[in-house]
Amino acid sequence: MLQINGLTITHRKDLRVILEDFNLVLNDGDKAVIIGEEGNGKSTLMKWLYDPALIEGYVEARGIRVLGNERLGYLPQELPDQDGKKTLYEFFTEEEGFWNRTPKELAELAGKFSVVSDFFYREQRMDSLSGGEKVKAQLMKLLLQEPTALLLDEPSNDIDLASLELLEKVIKDWKKIVLFISHDETLIENTANMVVHLEQIRRKTKCRYTVVKMPYRDYVEKRLHSFERQEQQALNDRREKKLRDEKFRRIYQSVDYAQATITRQNPGAAKNLKDKMHTVKAMGRRFARQDEEMTEFPEQEEAIFFKLGDQESCMPSGKTVLEYSLDELRTPGDGQSARQLARNIFLRIRGPEKICIVGPNGAGKTTLLKKIAGELMERKDVRAEYMPQNYEELLNLAMTPVDFLDRSGGKEERTRIRIYLGSLKFTADEMAHPIRELSGGQKAKVLLLKMSMSGANILILDEPTRNFSPLSGPVIREMIRGFPGAVISISHDRKYIAEVCGVIYRLTPEGLVLESER
Repeated sequence: MLQINGLTITHRKDLRVILEDFNLVLNDGDKAVIIGEEGNGKSTLMKWLYDPALIEGYVEARGIRVLGNERLGYLPQELPDQDGKKTLYEFFTEEEGFWNRTPKELAELAGKFSVVSDFFYREQRMDSLSGGEKVKAQLMKLLLQEPTALLLDEPSNDIDLASLELLEKVIKDWKKIVLFISHDETLIENTANMVVHLEQIRRKTKCRYTVVKMPYRDYVEKRLHSFERQEQQALNDRREKKLRDEKFRRIYQSVDYAQATITRQNPGAAKNLKDKMHTVKAMGRRFARQDEEMTEFPEQEEAIFFKLGDQESCMPSGKTVLEYSLDELRTPGDGQSARQLARNIFLRIRGPEKICIVGPNGAGKTTLLKKIAGELMERKDVRAEYMPQNYEELLNLAMTPVDFLDRSGGKEERTRIRIYLGSLKFTADEMAHPIRELSGGQKAKVLLLKMSMSGANILILDEPTRNFSPLSGPVIREMIRGFPGAVISISHDRKYIAEVCGVIYRLTPEGLVLESER
């Protein structure tokens, strides 16, 4: 059993309360997903549960965690810098459980994760792996530790479709405790039997949490119906109040007028009117008390919304946007360190097509997309914007979001940027924070806003939905689907592929193969 009692977490810099008096109990068989918008403290909560020292630098936490006899296995959202410098062999052999496995057992584990059997013994550095390969390596090392409770922060990021299905099986078959964060709605729907929802309402001035033991889709639907009923009841209460107040106002005015016009020669009637006014005022006080109990409109943290592209972004249907040829695609590097990934690559894009490139981890999708982005961004006849898998390739982490997005330095533009950031649920304090202090989802929002303001007619997106909450996921998909220009993307997000992308290519060693078109 894992238990959290009375946890309160406060941000040291702006003193914002992220969690207040949070309580949670997890038992064997619980597969609990933590959901919430970007920057709401999901990763912070998980880090604190694993090791409170991990969050001491930026938040203050007070609360009790009860671990019992559980052995915690933790997968961080990002590969730690010190692990990135290790070779695969160094990374795995520092885990005692590695030496307790036979070569056959290690080969079986490698096979489950669709990596070669000598993966554990390679001299390749961890930071040179693809995003998906890094996640696979960390997951395999985690399983070698034989934990009883899995704490997984974005385990679905960057892994290919086959590995996503394996991850689903690992979570569903786990007999003990699983607490995970994911932005993959399909993964959540297929695995979670418990939901922990963290919210920041009233413009992030008040925190709220909900813990329910039910599947994610049931929770979303029940929450929506509950809000609809509450909103309808609140409207009904206010309609009844309006009718009641109007009737009360007429009665009050009638008695008040009668009191003002009655003659002194009729003391009996005056007393009756005085008593009647006393009754009317008592009625008003009773109505005021009833109003305090009136149903409130539901408070919820709204999903983000803004539009990608404008009239300038429109791409004529049928216009050839790109004809890209590449004889050979190789891993980054020179000489013997570079190896061939694919050959005879050809890609043609016409008009406002939404294209997705899929394939296993390590196939070279990100390498190919970077080459395509490099060519398109140099052209003068189109306006292309690129969102890399690693946001730090484009973001200046020392700058604030406002400074990064400001191109002119003018007061009007900076005001406009703040309005846009506010629509993306940034607080005034977060707008003044260096970008390095923002969550992954908030960094993604900054890049999407940069694209929206650029007037681009081609978007090049490497895993565009990977850092957005499942509640924001439908909005992001709708934004990209509605973009009037062309989109070239890589994704393992099954809902994104199904709802946004009209043309799907699979990257194979023999080039790009058309997988589906609609």
